[in-house]
Amino acid sequence: MSTDDLRRTAARDRLGYLPYLVPGLLLFTGVIGVPFLMNVGTSLTRWSGVGTPEWIGLGNYRKLAGDGEFWASFGHNALVIVGMALVPTAIGLVLAALLTDLIDRHFGPRVASVLRACLYLPQVLPIVIAGVVWSWLLAPENGAVNELLTAVGLDSLAHDWLGDPATALWSVLAVMVWIQIGFPLVVFMSGLQRVEPSLYEAAEIDGASWFRRFWHVTIPQIRPEIFVVLLWTTIAALKAFAPIYVLTKGGPGGATNVPSYYSYQNFFDKTEVGYGSAVATVLTLIIIALTIVFLRVQARDQGEER
Repeated sequence: MSTDDLRRTAARDRLGYLPYLVPGLLLFTGVIGVPFLMNVGTSLTRWSGVGTPEWIGLGNYRKLAGDGEFWASFGHNALVIVGMALVPTAIGLVLAALLTDLIDRHFGPRVASVLRACLYLPQVLPIVIAGVVWSWLLAPENGAVNELLTAVGLDSLAHDWLGDPATALWSVLAVMVWIQIGFPLVVFMSGLQRVEPSLYEAAEIDGASWFRRFWHVTIPQIRPEIFVVLLWTTIAALKAFAPIYVLTKGGPGGATNVPSYYSYQNFFDKTEVGYGSAVATVLTLIIIALTIVFLRVQARDQGEER
């Protein structure tokens, strides 16, 4: 068969998959594409949500450029990325290696599975329920955290954790880490199932410590999973809304405000729908750009491995 025939056959095979992509494409267009374009159109207007929108072009975006509260919310979001992406990924990676390399080998897969399920439990809890429970735990009066500190003689450390601007964001981040750890743990444990056990055995025979096996075997072998987890959790951090809404509602004094909640405030509290749409549009474009960067870096990394 000639080269041209092979190319035509390959092209015909690729076209054969197109009908199967149509339902997904239609769903994407209706659920994501059209609403996004409508949001972009709204961001170019001044509108309170009722009546006729007033076209102002890029006025909302010029206002955003000088909005200190908007930029402060992005600063808070950078810390949220640490709390929802970087820290849970690092902890999840270490825990997955411990459960697979130590617990599974010495205590059996059943013990490892039980521990994995316990660590994953916060992921399946409704965020509203988890937020309400943590609000009780961190309450300034009769909260479990302050009561525990008082019981062990550290009552001087008792604090209004969610009501003090100096500690509110850090308290929310601690809750986010607790919620998020289960996702990277499960993904990494799944990825470790495809790692050849002989690699660990060879490293152990050579006298490598657990940390050296973790650094030189575990991390390189599950690098694709690390990219996926970092991308997924970073996007989730940029979109973080529910924990902020349930725990602090952006307070106190905007100390925990993030772009997604700031957009919500402008939509519903201030009834500045056009301005809220501009915030949402900028956030969406940042997420798209970040996703492209992640995918390019991952593709380049996989190309170098080949």
